[in-house]
Order: sequence, then structure tokens, then C-alpha cells
Amino acid sequence: MECTINWMPATGMGMVAETGSGHVLLMDGAPDGGGRNLAPRPMETVLAGTGGCTAYDVVLILKRGRHEVTGCQVKLQAERAPADPKVFTKIHLHFTVSGTGLPAQAVERAIQMSHDKYCSATIMLAEMAEITTSFELVEA
Repeated sequence: MECTINWMPATGMGMVAETGSGHVLLMDGAPDGGGRNLAPRPMETVLAGTGGCTAYDVVLILKRGRHEVTGCQVKLQAERAPADPKVFTKIHLHFTVSGTGLPAQAVERAIQMSHDKYCSATIMLAEMAEITTSFELVEA
């Protein structure tokens, strides 16, 4: 896996990330740090990637279990250390999973499997941050 980050001086602190898979992601800083608030902060993209990683796992695990999953939303709330380096210290992931006849036990198991075995992002961040989860089911 690879990624190239290019700072765009004309934007203040804007950056463009070119991923190894050929996609582009824009990032920017807060105005008090020289940015113009034109894109997500780099640490917001870490949080978003973490949510995407675990949502992908949960959906895939449920589908492989032949469950009728029709939606998966993950809302993340994170706290960071007050001083540099401002690492994440707590991350809570709340899953809203929708489908037809989804057993709560299957959803709980999929979330646990993601966090114990498959989601490299949450497993890596758990080395520094306390990670908690919750979920709710919505009948589709």
C-alpha cells in the first residue's frame, strides 16, 4: 500500500493525497493553523478511514453469514490527548445496522470479529485509545 501527499502552497495548508489505488483525497487545516477549512483535517480522515474499515467488515461478515443486511452506518466520537502529539485517547463507534430479520447476536458478533480480527485500523488504534462500540438494529 502506498500514498503520496502533496502540499498545495497556494491553499495555505491544503494537501492532496494520491492513493496507490489511484484515488485523490483532499485535506486541509484549521484557520488557526494556517489552513482555510476547505477539506477534512488529516486526523478526521484517520477517523473516517477507521469507520469505513469496520463498516466494510461488518457488512461483509453479515453477508457471508447470509443475513439480509440493507444498511450500515457508523458514527464515531473521538477524544484526543490535550498536548502534542494529540493522539486519539478514546473512540466510540455506534453502528446502526438495518436489514430484514437481522439477529442482534449476529450483528454483535460481526462487530466483535471486526474489532478483534479484521479491522486493521481499530486494532492499530486500540494500542493507544480505548475503543468502545454500541449498536442498534433497524428492521428494513
